[in-house]
Formats: sequence, structure tokens, C-alpha cells
Amino acid sequence: MPIDDVGARAARVVLNVEAVISGKREAITAALTVMLAEGHLLIEDVPGVGKTMLAKALARSVDCTVSRIQFTPDLLPSDVTGVSVFDQATRRFEFKPGPVFANLVIGDEINRASPKTQSALLECMEERQVTADGTTYRLANPFTVMATQNPVEMEGTYPLPEAQRDRFMARISMGYPSAGDELSMLATRETSSPLDHIGAVVDLEEFGDMIVAVHHVYTSPAVKEYAVGLARATRDDRQLRLGASPRATLQLIRAAKAHAAMHGRDFVLPDDIDALAVPVLGHRLIPTSRAVGGHDHDAGPLTDAIVRRIVADTPVPVGSTRKD
Repeated sequence: MPIDDVGARAARVVLNVEAVISGKREAITAALTVMLAEGHLLIEDVPGVGKTMLAKALARSVDCTVSRIQFTPDLLPSDVTGVSVFDQATRRFEFKPGPVFANLVIGDEINRASPKTQSALLECMEERQVTADGTTYRLANPFTVMATQNPVEMEGTYPLPEAQRDRFMARISMGYPSAGDELSMLATRETSSPLDHIGAVVDLEEFGDMIVAVHHVYTSPAVKEYAVGLARATRDDRQLRLGASPRATLQLIRAAKAHAAMHGRDFVLPDDIDALAVPVLGHRLIPTSRAVGGHDHDAGPLTDAIVRRIVADTPVPVGSTRKD
């Protein structure tokens, strides 16, 4: 697929989702970027700001298989991955796939499930497979987990461990709508859901072609060096006790390639890296207790500010960003 077609189709998806969630183009674009980069997205914010609505609208906009899991404290790992059931007719155990066997899996309030159930997603997200009773089952292709999460200080939640947060390519927040957007919402949602009025604008084959086109976006050695410099700076920063992993560097490049393709370019610029540094790196970092100050349990805004400072302080290596 030509790179210009990727940008045109991505723009159609963004406009389609904006019919449901207005005033949140940045969040919508970031979510679509993650899908095109074959990553997983964590949408973190307070209840009622449209986290699940965003995931559902993206699912409606791309004609692919979709499943939704409502995470609760009593949810079992087999409720996510599937379970083997004894078939009386064949006298054998037969595997019944769980909701994770879909192109787009919406995990609603993932931090309300127990750590054991949360960990059931680790193999799925990293290796795109499920192992049950010694047999490995491949997941759908493409495969994206789009999980929502309320802040950890909310009652009845289990904070995601660092190893699982690192599996998510990016974390975004919705934020409260503007006064105008909130008034518009009151006028349009009194009698029906806006999801009822949108359909798919990109089919699964087209979306697969878009992903293949993203794979072929060129990343110059200078841009790769810049991404590595940002990641290494987080590991040496005095305000952080845990910096970005090598997986974070790889996913930053993958996301930057998708971001470039969505803007009609077949090469990555340092600006693509800068635009994605906060959502890709921020949720992986852990600040020191001195940096947090012991009074703010939610370290998200602090780590985001640290990433912005590192981006501003890290020089861009000299070199061509276009393939010769």
C-alpha cells in the first residue's frame, strides 16, 4: 500500500472516532498509532471520561474481530485465555478459546482483577499466543490489547506490576472535555449512544496492508541513535530509580514509524520520536521517593514531566533522516 494511502485511511478512522468523542484528537491519534505499530495501549484516567468509549469507537471503525473483558476481582485466568472442556462424545479434552482470541481485545478496568488474572495476559501480549495443557495456540493477527485503568488510589484496585506495564506500548489519558464538548455531549446522548451511528471505515485486509506499509518506513541510524540516547538518559536520571527498558526503545521506534506513516512519510523524523516519548516512556519509569516527595501517590504527571525534560536536554544526532 502506498504511504499516502496509509495517511488517508488513518485520517478516515480518526474522523470516524471523533464523531463519538469530540475534542480528543490527540488521544485518538495516539491510540490508532499503537494499533498500526502492533502494540498494546493502556488508557488511564478517572472514571467517566470516555476511556471505554474510545476503545469501542476504534473497534467499530476497523472491521475486525472484537471482544470485551470486564475485569473484576473474581475473574479467573481461564476466563481470559480459555479452558479445556471434556467432550463426552470424543472422550477427549477440547480447548474452548477465551475472549483474548480476537483482533482487538478491550480490557475494561484491568486493575480491578487480581494479579494472577492480570498476569494471564503477559504471554498473550508479548508472544501473541496462549499455552494451555501443554499446547500452544496462536492468537489472531493483527492483535491488540486496549486496556482501561482507573488511578491506583481508587478503592478496590490492584496496581499493575512493572513487568506488565512494560508490555504496553503506550499509555494515554483522556482528560476532562471542554465546556463546549460537554454541552454537545449532553445534546447528542440523551436518547441514544453515538456508537450506534458509526460503522467500519477500514476493513481488516486494508488495515493489514497499512501495518505492512508501516513496517517498511525507513529509520535512519541518526534517529535510532536519538531514541537510544533518550532511553539511556532515563536510566541515568537522578530523579528516576527505574528507567526505560530496551523493549521501550524498540517500541518507541515502532510507534514512530506508524506516526510517520500516518503523516504521509516513508521515513522517521526526530519529531516523531519527540511526539511519542511521553506516552511510550512515561508509564515505564519509576521516580525516586525524593522526587515524589511522599505526598503524591500518582507519579504519572511527574514521570511525564521528567520525560519532557529529557527530550528537551537530549541533542539530536547530526545525520540524514531520509533514505538515500
